[in-house]
Amino acid sequence: MPTKRLAMRQIHRLMGLHFGAGLGARAIGRELGISHSTVREYLARIAAANITWPVSPDLTETALEQQLFVNGGVQAGARHRVEPDWTAVARELKRPGVTLQILWEEYSSAQPGTYSYSRYCQLFREFARRLTPSMRQNHVAGDKAFVDYSGKKVPIFDPHSGEVRYAEIFVGVLGASSLTYAEASWTQALPDWIGAHVRMFKFWGAVPRLLVPDNLKAGVHKASFYDPEVNRSYGAMAEHYRVGILPARPYHAKDKAKVEVGVRIAQYYILGRLRHLKFFSLAECNAAIAGILPQLNGRIMRHIDMSRQQLFDTVERPAMQKLPEQDYEYAEWKIARVGIDYHVQVANFFYSVHHSLIRQQVDTRLTERTVEIFHRGQRVAAHARRYGGQRHSTLPEHMPSAHRRYAAWRPERFQRQASAFGPNTEALVLSIMHKRAHPEQGFRTCLGVLKLFDKLDAQRVEAIAAYALEIGALNYPSIASIVEHRIERKPARDQDNASILHVNIRGPRYYN
Repeated sequence: MPTKRLAMRQIHRLMGLHFGAGLGARAIGRELGISHSTVREYLARIAAANITWPVSPDLTETALEQQLFVNGGVQAGARHRVEPDWTAVARELKRPGVTLQILWEEYSSAQPGTYSYSRYCQLFREFARRLTPSMRQNHVAGDKAFVDYSGKKVPIFDPHSGEVRYAEIFVGVLGASSLTYAEASWTQALPDWIGAHVRMFKFWGAVPRLLVPDNLKAGVHKASFYDPEVNRSYGAMAEHYRVGILPARPYHAKDKAKVEVGVRIAQYYILGRLRHLKFFSLAECNAAIAGILPQLNGRIMRHIDMSRQQLFDTVERPAMQKLPEQDYEYAEWKIARVGIDYHVQVANFFYSVHHSLIRQQVDTRLTERTVEIFHRGQRVAAHARRYGGQRHSTLPEHMPSAHRRYAAWRPERFQRQASAFGPNTEALVLSIMHKRAHPEQGFRTCLGVLKLFDKLDAQRVEAIAAYALEIGALNYPSIASIVEHRIERKPARDQDNASILHVNIRGPRYYN
C-alpha cells in the first residue's frame, strides 16, 4: 500500500522548516509527525522539480502538485521496516543484565529488514524521552524564540472618567541568550498579537529561525503536537520574516519553559517596578516598560556571569537572520464565496472578481489599504479598500460580455419572477437594479427580496413593493423590516401609481 500523500499545506511547512529554518530531515519528521525517510523523499522530489524557496507567487498549488507528483503520487523508495514493541523493550530493560545490545540482537535475528543497532538505539531514546516527564532543552543560538502573554495585567485609567481598563502584557524570550522583550496591548486578539511580534523583531534587530508560541487562539486554530493548524494571518507574518512556527503542546508547560520563566521575570521585574505608577494611556505604559527592559537585559545572570544583552550581542545575534527591508503589514485572511453578481463581500463592502468565478470559494486578504482575492493560491483580483461611499468596487475587466448574458442570471430573469406577483413588485426589482452602477450589483438584493416574498400572498407582496417604492427602500434590510413589522399597511401617497411613476425605472428596452 503506497504511503499517503502529504497535504500541500504540510509540504509548504516542510519546505519552510528545511529551507527557511534550516532543520534536518529527522527534526522535520519529528515536528510533522512523519518519518525522516518521507521527509527525504519529499526533499528529493522538490530538488528534482527544481523548486526554489521561497516558492514563486506565480506557482499555483495545482502546478506545484503536478511538478512534485508526476508519477501519480506513489512515493518511490519509501522504506517500510518492522518496528519493535518499544513498550516491551522498556520493560525488558528493567531486568538484570539486559541491555539494548541484547534486545537488538534478538530483534534483528527474528526477522529480515530490521533497523541497524545505532538507529535502534536512537529510536528507543526518542521513545524514552516521550515517557520522561521532563526533558533538558539545549537552546542553540539564533534558533528559537518563545512568545506568550502574561497572566497579570496592567491597569490603565481613563483621564476623563477615571474608568479602569486592563492591558495585557506580551513577552518574548530568545532561547540561547534569554534576551527579553515585553509590551502592553489592549487585547490578545490577532492584530495585537501580530503587531507585538513585528515590534519584537524590530527590538531585537534580527529574526530567529523558529517561533514557539503557546496555543493562543489568535495564532493557532487547532492545537496538535504533530500537525498544528496555524492561523493564516500569523503564518503569513512568519513567512514574511522567514521564520518557522512550532506551537508548544497543550498542557506541556515545559515545552515553553523559557518563556514561562521570562513571564515570571517580567511580572516581578517589570510589573513590580511599575506598581506605584498610574498610567493614563497605553503609550505611557509602553514607554515605562521600554525604560525598564535595558535594566532587565543588562543584569548579570549568575550562572553564566554575563548579561542577557552581552550574550545576545556576542553569541545569539550573529547567528540570527536579518530583518526584511520592510515591516510586515497586518492582514486578515478569510474564506468567502463569489456571489451570482461576481462580487465578494469583505468587511461589508463588495469587490469584483472575474465573472467566470461565480459560486467559487476564494480566500480574501484584507489590509488597511487593499483587498486581495485569491483562488487556489493565485491572486485573481486586487482593489483599494473602501471605508465609505458606494458599496461596490467593480473593475471593467471582471464584467461579463456587453449584453451580460451568462449562465441563467440576467436582469430579465428577476423581472420575470417579480412580474408574477404584480406590477409593483416588478417595478421594485427594476428599481433595485437601476440604483446600482451595474444591474448585476443588484442581483443579490433581488434574489433575497424574491425569496422573502415566496412565503407571502401576492396581494401583500404588491402592497409591500408599493410602500417600498414610495419611501425609497431599495435594499434587503429595509424591505425585510417592512415585512417583519407589517408597516406596508400604513397609507402611502398615490400607492396605485407607484409602479408607474417611479423615477428609477429604465424599462425592459434598457437591457436589450
